[in-house]
Amino acid sequence: MKFQKGQKNRKDKNSLLQDNMGRHKEYLDKLSQFFQIRNLLLRQAMGECLGTLILVMFGCGAVAQVVLSGGSHGMFLTVNFAFGFAATLGILVCGQVSGGHLNPAVTFALCLLGRERWRKFPVYFAFQTLGAFLGAAIIFGMYYDALWDLPGSFNMTEESSTEGIFATYPGKHLTLVNGFFDQIIGTAALIVCILAIVDPYNNPIPQGLEAFTVGFVVLVIGLSMGFNSGYAVNPARDLGPRIFTAIAGWGSEVFTARNCWFLVPIFAPFLGTIIGVAIYQLMVGFHVEGEVRDPMSREQENERVRLTNVTTNDNPKEATKEMH
Repeated sequence: MKFQKGQKNRKDKNSLLQDNMGRHKEYLDKLSQFFQIRNLLLRQAMGECLGTLILVMFGCGAVAQVVLSGGSHGMFLTVNFAFGFAATLGILVCGQVSGGHLNPAVTFALCLLGRERWRKFPVYFAFQTLGAFLGAAIIFGMYYDALWDLPGSFNMTEESSTEGIFATYPGKHLTLVNGFFDQIIGTAALIVCILAIVDPYNNPIPQGLEAFTVGFVVLVIGLSMGFNSGYAVNPARDLGPRIFTAIAGWGSEVFTARNCWFLVPIFAPFLGTIIGVAIYQLMVGFHVEGEVRDPMSREQENERVRLTNVTTNDNPKEATKEMH
């Protein structure tokens, strides 16, 4: 009798647990339906916002640790690794939803190639900038006390000023012209490598590994091209945090410093994108596409010839029938 009662109690508990799980799932389904956004472009833009937020949060967080700790909690190498892995994680978060661009220059490149609609470009740019803004805000809140603890951190005339944690600024040796060239080269290199990664005709990357490969590209660019001005090569990554720093205490000087440097990481990457797309397509893209296109054209031509021959062979038979 006790054994039967124990079995019955266990069945009752399992039944109650299943009922609770069923109600929980029902509530989650209702929440999902309520919050689901029907507009595809808006869903994609929100994905880009979150992905860029992750890029800036982890990347600028690494910079903050190095600067605020005086180098005891990181170095230039760790910053590069942080941005590389942050790019990978950002793409993994939103890649299936929006493509994981995280960078208006990448969106611009795909629009130039006709792989994305042009209406996406301004929307993606806006939401990527918003994501970068929010990522900077999170790091600011996390290291708020440390920022105030460092004398002169909000004064851009001081050596200890910390605006460089969030946005990029040129080194003392760098002129505006050289800085513009620096951003063009860095972005062109980024675009060439990304186009090679996403090109289905040129040694396609195994599905799921694209994000890791792009992160590796960001790491390599940082290790080789980061000395001059911090390798922004991303207008949204620079503009969003710069707007935040202007609001958070550094003031409008973040836009006027070094002869309005902020314009360089906004406009130079787009010129670099055009150059990168042209280089890749002229030296690789058009040729690998042609190798695929030419056999298809020959196959279609052979099919047309075969159909013509069949039609020609059928016509004499029909003419013979009419004579009889």
